[in-house]
Amino acid sequence: MKKSTIVLGIETSCDETAAAVIADGHRMLSNVISSQMDVHRRFGGVVPEVASRRHVERITDIIQEALDQADVTLDDLSAVAVTQGPGLVGALLIGVSAAKALSFSRGLPLVGVHHIAGHIYAAHLVKPLKFPLVALVVSGGHTELIYMPEHNRFERLGRTRDDAAGEAFDKVARVLGLPYPGGPEIDRLAQKASPVIDYPRAWLEPDSLDFSFSGLKSAVINDLHNRKQRGESWEPAEIAASFQASVVEVLVEKAMRAVKKTGVSHLVLAGGVSANQGLRQALTARCEQEGIEIYIPPLQLCTDNAAMIAAAGTYKYLEGRFSGFDMNAEPNMPLVE
Repeated sequence: MKKSTIVLGIETSCDETAAAVIADGHRMLSNVISSQMDVHRRFGGVVPEVASRRHVERITDIIQEALDQADVTLDDLSAVAVTQGPGLVGALLIGVSAAKALSFSRGLPLVGVHHIAGHIYAAHLVKPLKFPLVALVVSGGHTELIYMPEHNRFERLGRTRDDAAGEAFDKVARVLGLPYPGGPEIDRLAQKASPVIDYPRAWLEPDSLDFSFSGLKSAVINDLHNRKQRGESWEPAEIAASFQASVVEVLVEKAMRAVKKTGVSHLVLAGGVSANQGLRQALTARCEQEGIEIYIPPLQLCTDNAAMIAAAGTYKYLEGRFSGFDMNAEPNMPLVE
């Protein structure tokens, strides 16, 4: 019987301390996440120094819990995969240091993984990815369209020229006085109203697959400030629904353009904003209309986790693409060179 490839994944790019064990690139044996959301909520956002200290406090216990839940030992592992970047440099260093220590002490191959590659591979944990495909990656720091001809090969088709979609969500939420994290709160409110305000959509050049959300964010903020100066009230749910409708329309339309441009029939939605119900519903409906097979991870795999890192790392391991002990955390690590 063929021996399974068992990879331990470690993720500490921001404010989740996570470890997971994945077999054969898709079977999730464990996926443990320690969230710091309650710690950072009082500050209205992630405080890097606090996040790093929490990672130091939790990383050893989280790794052991992942091994215990998977019912494996370090001797059973084929490799250790870890988020190398992008992310908060101090937070990344905790995970990288832990992965190096395990790799060195146990003689295990070390695999550095790009965080966005991990988000794409979250969908692989639900059903095997079929290539070639296009991935729409939407998060707090990234909004990109990626073409993948095969495992762990990435070509960028489009990217945001300014704010990422998730960043725009959080900034609009802050102006609306919504609690951190703002993105889910915008989505929750948007379900309660219709988009009655025609906020702008930035399409850029006719054939562009790039994004721009800075103008939309400014338009919403200016609208709210002007209403306040005029002494007018507003319904937060209508603002949220109108803002979200603008973001979703652009994301869905550009994803369809990318699919048609590349001729693929498979689309992956990835990243933290893939948990947005409005986006999930709109993209699913459009893919059904266009005859495109869509991959959307379940909600628990949309946010940062280590299972996605182990899955992506498995295919680098199988190709022999290992990292040396000189591997460093790369806060601005590019997905595509």
